Amino acid sequence: MKFKMAYLYIILGLGVVVTLFILAGNNNEPDQPSQNISDQQIPNDKVHKGLQNPMGGNPSKSNVSQEVYEKMDRLKKEVEAQPNDTLKMREYADFMAAAHRPDEAIIYYNKILEVNPHRNDILFGLSMIFYSRQDYQKAEDYTNRILKSDKNNTQALYNLGAIAASKGEKDRAKSIWNKLITEYPGDQAAELARSSLQKL
Repeated sequence: MKFKMAYLYIILGLGVVVTLFILAGNNNEPDQPSQNISDQQIPNDKVHKGLQNPMGGNPSKSNVSQEVYEKMDRLKKEVEAQPNDTLKMREYADFMAAAHRPDEAIIYYNKILEVNPHRNDILFGLSMIFYSRQDYQKAEDYTNRILKSDKNNTQALYNLGAIAASKGEKDRAKSIWNKLITEYPGDQAAELARSSLQKL
């Protein structure tokens, strides 16, 4: 399932995570991250438009445009007015995740899972949030939930290997990625696994 570009910004600057989800980004390749998150340029998207930080570094409350706050308020009011509309809930959660408010995003992603616990798009989003927090166990738990319902999901298989590598389980990561390459030759995730194996 394709993801909005907003998901990619959740994990900006976390090298391996950016490559985890290149298949998910509406046919756009992510930029190569620098090693330090503070070296990143502010993304040029709807969420980050209007952010200005002439001294460099990350955006802060003082440099977020009024337009962003207005959109947050509007989306939240729409969700409150239509509490059973999971499309609105997803839009709000995606926006909050991209706006560096993962706690709020987690609340609404979980509300969507209460309605449909098999939403792989939501499970991917939660996995990315927890990966970016370096809570690798929760990231793995959500990834395993995807694989439980879709054992051939190559993105999730790749991610499982990346999570293992981040946990320091290099042999496990190699095993997962080699299996992905063998069982899904030519798949974009398999090619990514081949590249990641060379860097491991």
